[in-house]
Amino acid sequence: MSERLRPLLVVDAANVVGSVPDGWWRDRRGAAERLRDRLAARADGDCTDGEDGEDGEDGEEIVLVVEGAARGVTSVPGVRVVDAPGSGDDRIVELVAAEGRGRPCTVVTADRGLRERVAALGARAAGPRSVR
Repeated sequence: MSERLRPLLVVDAANVVGSVPDGWWRDRRGAAERLRDRLAARADGDCTDGEDGEDGEDGEEIVLVVEGAARGVTSVPGVRVVDAPGSGDDRIVELVAAEGRGRPCTVVTADRGLRERVAALGARAAGPRSVR
């Protein structure tokens, strides 16, 4: 009996928030919370494989990685928030290596170096617009 794993979506909060010059630098934590809430709204209506699962079980698992001044943002239903104690990129690579194997995995970032690192682990990359 093998259980099908949900697709994993890992979002580089600093990179996505920083992709829009809307004053995010004045309140990095608040900007990360707004992104988390947008992702949670996406999770509410998400069903990626066309099947209607109870409680959205067929949708993607969303992980938001925060670093620096945005650390401490809490998780909400539909979005798990992970603090990066150091480099957000390193934490994302660790997550993809630990949790992305054996299931579809997408990392949202515009960072070329990070895109190359996660591609080496079998993940695909998407740009920040994919979650805005």
